[in-house]
Parts: sequence; structure tokens; C-alpha cells
Amino acid sequence: MTVQLDARPPVAPAPQRSPGRLSRLDTRYSPYLYVAPFFLIFGIFGAYPLAYTFWVSLHDWDLLGADHPFVGAENYTRLLADADFWHALVNTLGIFVISTVPQLLAALWLANLLNRGLRARTGWRMAVLVPNVTSTAAVAIVFGVLFGREFGMINWMLDLVGVDAIGWKSNRFASWVAISAMVDWRWTGYNALILLAAMQAIPRDLYEAAAIDGAGRARQFWSVTVPLLKPTIIFCTIIATIGGLQLFTEPRMFNSGTNPIRGGPLRESQTLTMYMFENAFAPHYNFGYGSAVAWLLFALIAIVAAVNVLLLRRLGGDRPQKGAAR
Repeated sequence: MTVQLDARPPVAPAPQRSPGRLSRLDTRYSPYLYVAPFFLIFGIFGAYPLAYTFWVSLHDWDLLGADHPFVGAENYTRLLADADFWHALVNTLGIFVISTVPQLLAALWLANLLNRGLRARTGWRMAVLVPNVTSTAAVAIVFGVLFGREFGMINWMLDLVGVDAIGWKSNRFASWVAISAMVDWRWTGYNALILLAAMQAIPRDLYEAAAIDGAGRARQFWSVTVPLLKPTIIFCTIIATIGGLQLFTEPRMFNSGTNPIRGGPLRESQTLTMYMFENAFAPHYNFGYGSAVAWLLFALIAIVAAVNVLLLRRLGGDRPQKGAAR
């Protein structure tokens, strides 16, 4: 058999055309154009109101008057010496702790249950979101009736076991518990679905390796699931912190009656947002003082959120490896 060799010289590949200037500009700058709408909307509805509120807090800004003299940090110094401000701050932190910690623990437990092979899983997952889509005002009214002193169902149930009736609206700590129960009922399912989505993204081979090493279901949960959920837990904690420290509708509706913005006759459950509203609008109309409350609340949220993130990162540990669950 005769083999014929091709004596023609190899043909050089055609040179690739360099991208045009328009294409280079598109590659370089188009990502900024895609994200620009978010920052534009945030600047209009977020950054500008924040800066304007700080400017107003430096003035004696009476909504009923025309003159707004500059007073500097006077509103802040008055606020730090205001006993009602510190009273509202303690109420806010108390309700926040009582509601947020059980809420996140219950959401983690509920998400773990929903992650198992249940029948009609979609229906159960949709059911836990029902409290979140319910009107906040309706929830507050219902819970206000449940925690009524004379005819409330909670006091009726306590009476069955020999516990005296509790004044849920007139007792400071009892009002914290009642409002926290309302918040937990509304937001536990929402956080559970977020944690559930993160659980479903965990590789199954990690659980198989842990099972081979002899880890039971509880050990797998604490050694595999929880460490891998750390970023999601931090996210839920920050969201719960922002919502818990800005609580307004639940305590406002819970204390419906005469002057409910005070959170009870002796300000038993008045939060910082309620105190801000009381000073910025009716009955005081001191917008500068109310703006100072808003800025201190913003600083409080930033501090508490940062502390929560640092604590969770220290307690979270490293990501689990195969064979590390023994």
C-alpha cells in the first residue's frame, strides 16, 4: 500500500479579530449599569432620608412652626438625659431578647422537621407561612383579646391550673411576653422557610459519611447541619434584629385604647419607635427630637447586629469535613 504525503506547507490559522471598542466598553461597564438601579433607588429612598433625618436632628424642628433654629447636639444630650427614652430602650431590648431567641430556635427546629420525608410536604411548608401573610393589625387585635385580663383565654387556661389572672397590659414583663408571643407566632414560619432552603442545599454525602461514622440524627444535626447553616443563621439573626428593634405595630395595637402610643398607662411596653413617633408627631410635634431618637435607634441596630454576628462566628466553628462527625 502506497502512502502519499502532503507536501504543502501548513496553513497558518486565521488571526482572531480583536473585540471592538464598543464590545470592550460593554464588557467593562455594563455590570455597573445593571446594578445601578438598586443603588439609585436606595439613594433616593434610603440614603437621602437617612442624611436628611440627621440634618433635622441638629435643629429645633417644630412641625407647627416656621423657624427651625440650629441647635447642634442639644437634642442628643437632652435625649441621653431623658428617663422616658431609657425606659423605652429597656422595653425594646427586653421584647427583642424574649422574642428573637425563641423565634430563631423554633424556626431551626421547624425547618429540620420540614426537611424530612413528610407526606404532603408542600402543604406543610405553605402552612407555616400563613401567619406571615396575615394582617399585622388583625394579629394584634386577636392577641390583645387572648391576653385580656378579665375574659382572655390565656388567663382562663392559667386559672384551670390554679394561677391567678395576670394583667398582661398593666404589668411590664407580662406585656413583653405577650407581645413576644405575637411576634414569634408571626415570624417563626418565615425564618423556618429561609433555613429550610439552606438545609436543602447541603450535600447529602456529608450526612451519609456521618452516618457511616456512627453519628445519629441528632449528632448529624448539630455537627453537620448547624455549622453549614451559619451564614443563613447570621442572615436571619440580622433580619430579626432589625425587625425586633423597630417593633411598632404589635405593641401599638396591643395597647389599643386611650393614648396607645405610650404603650400603657405607665409606658409598660412602649418601644423606641413608639417613643420616636410620640415626639416627632402627635402630641409633641418635635421633629428634631424625634429624628435624634431615630438616629440613636439606627446606631443601636448596627451595634446589636454586629455583636450578634461576632458571637455567631465565634460559636459557629469551622465547616464540617467528612469523618469529623464522630
